[in-house]
Amino acid sequence: MGEHVLIIGASLLDTKGIPKEGLEPGTTNPAYIRSSRGGTARNVAENLALLGAEAVLLTAVGDDTTGIRLMEDTAEAGVNIDYVQMLVGQNTGGYMAVLNPDGTLAVAMDDTAVMKNVSPDFLLAHEPLFQEADMIFVDGSVPRSSLATAVELARKYHVRLCADPSSTRLTHKIVPYLPHLHLIVPNEPEAASICQEPFMGHDESKSILLARQLNQRGVNIAVITQSDFGLVYATGDESGYLPANYREMVDSTGTGDAVTAAIIFGILNQLDPIECIRLGAAAAGLTLQTTETVVPDLSLDMLYDHLL
Repeated sequence: MGEHVLIIGASLLDTKGIPKEGLEPGTTNPAYIRSSRGGTARNVAENLALLGAEAVLLTAVGDDTTGIRLMEDTAEAGVNIDYVQMLVGQNTGGYMAVLNPDGTLAVAMDDTAVMKNVSPDFLLAHEPLFQEADMIFVDGSVPRSSLATAVELARKYHVRLCADPSSTRLTHKIVPYLPHLHLIVPNEPEAASICQEPFMGHDESKSILLARQLNQRGVNIAVITQSDFGLVYATGDESGYLPANYREMVDSTGTGDAVTAAIIFGILNQLDPIECIRLGAAAAGLTLQTTETVVPDLSLDMLYDHLL
């Protein structure tokens, strides 16, 4: 195995709006609107690169202005984009979020049609990247057949596999492969969906039970993110809750991706699982305090300064 983390999944343009006052359905709401680079896999890759890990990204974007700028910025952050598909005549994917006044998510939409090009053949064409990887991460945006291929290659080369379903509507893709996952990082609704349990709102105790259930179904480390509430975890040996350390929440977008990257970074550096998860909680607190989907100046020192 090599030293890089292979990251497979979506690269999107995030557009986020937060109302200046209340959020009133059925009419135009005065709001603060901004765009930033996003996509679960891309966000994880950028966070990892900022922490000093070698992140190799397998994704697909259009050859439009958005895709070109998105990849330029991603490369500038230190991510290896040498294997990215930039497709002529196709649109780069997008994510649109409407936030509540407190920065939590009200509703979101995404367009990930371009991700159909991250096909099994595309992954197999880059098989050496799987063989040489230290860890592999995949998000739920890839086609089901491509996810199966990624799992097969990870098993073939005995590389630890991590996943984030990205959306409740995509959790069904992940379920068959739970026994093959070293790490999974869903949010509360996604975890409930994976475990076929109703989601009735934030519930720390229920989420800990779901994390334990994911352990019982084969996942080594299960971490369930809870936006500004922090996260819960189960490792097989222990389970618990860690709060997010922040002064004022600005925007919850990208929090889970930061958690995932920080935990992967800890695993790469052979830290104890609980120490890895503590790094994840620190990353959550930092990301909650910025309007950007990824903390622009993220560093390992910054993470340790925010450890609880």
